[in-house]
Amino acid sequence: MIFFTADTHFADPRVLRLDRRPFPDLAAHDEALIAAWNEVVGAKDEVYHLGDFARGSAEAKAALLARLAGTKHLIAGNNDDAATCGLSGWASVATYAEREVEGRRLVLCHYAFRTWNGMGKGAIDLHGHSHGRLTPLPRQFDIGVDAFPFRPVTMAEILAAPRRALRRRNVNPPRSADF
Repeated sequence: MIFFTADTHFADPRVLRLDRRPFPDLAAHDEALIAAWNEVVGAKDEVYHLGDFARGSAEAKAALLARLAGTKHLIAGNNDDAATCGLSGWASVATYAEREVEGRRLVLCHYAFRTWNGMGKGAIDLHGHSHGRLTPLPRQFDIGVDAFPFRPVTMAEILAAPRRALRRRNVNPPRSADF
């Protein structure tokens, strides 16, 4: 199975304040996201992480990446430094990619596009960066953890989500006690 996520911001204390993530502290945040990831992603699954993975030392990020199930691909974001991009735990690293998944053409980038390759031919734009605050265009989805349930999601989940639920103000994230 193929999953998508973005904006995990592991070890980044700013997310608790700026994004109002419902966790009492950063350690609880990180452990909840790791547990949620590993609940849905299996060893043989693939995950495309569309940027802003983690802060910290290269060693800490490598250890964190090793705790996450699946084959992991990074589409680098603005907070992903050279150490993050150079981690051996990534199967691939790019700043942009086009893939076909379940018969659908996807454009993958950390940033949302106003227009994208294949837009007029049904291509879907998956992005992060906006933390669920950007009103999407048709066939455009913020797949970050602030827009979806703090875990990687499948193409079926992305397409089945009510459009109004994809805006941050309508998302009711789980409380830290739920993890």
